[in-house]
Amino acid sequence: MRRGRAPAFLLGGGAALLLSLFWMPILLPAASRLLLLPRALLSMASGSPPAQPSSASGSAYVPGSVSAAFVTCPNEKVAKEIARAMVEKRLAACVNLVPQITSIYEWKGEIEEDSEVLMMIKTQSSLVPALTDFVRSVHPYEVAEVIALPVEQGNPPYLQWVRQVTESAPDSSTAPL
Repeated sequence: MRRGRAPAFLLGGGAALLLSLFWMPILLPAASRLLLLPRALLSMASGSPPAQPSSASGSAYVPGSVSAAFVTCPNEKVAKEIARAMVEKRLAACVNLVPQITSIYEWKGEIEEDSEVLMMIKTQSSLVPALTDFVRSVHPYEVAEVIALPVEQGNPPYLQWVRQVTESAPDSSTAPL
């Protein structure tokens, strides 16, 4: 069998027009999304978040005003005690406990591996310092993990609920358990 070049086809003006009309509806949705890319990149480069739609109640969520905080505990008993106290003190609207996570980390020059419970805490961002102080005051670890990430978007009624539940939180002077 002889190998050769595939035949080249040149389309006349009418054929090219027909072909472009056939492919245009398929390519148009992708092309329109590409037109939005420069706006998204500019928003990211400027550091300003894109505009958020307002909720049905008419009050817009302010991106970053709610945070998800994470704390690890040595066992479920400690995690439940801390979680319950945070909710009672209105430092958190909700705490989810995720049991049986494995943490691998370096501590005092040694690689450690422990089974822990992860607490996922929803709170107002303005309460993260008070929440951190509280966790440090009651946590059994020498250095407790407390990290918080701002929530940029989510279900507006849920985010509003988090804010409402934690609005009457006491000041940052919290008593240990």
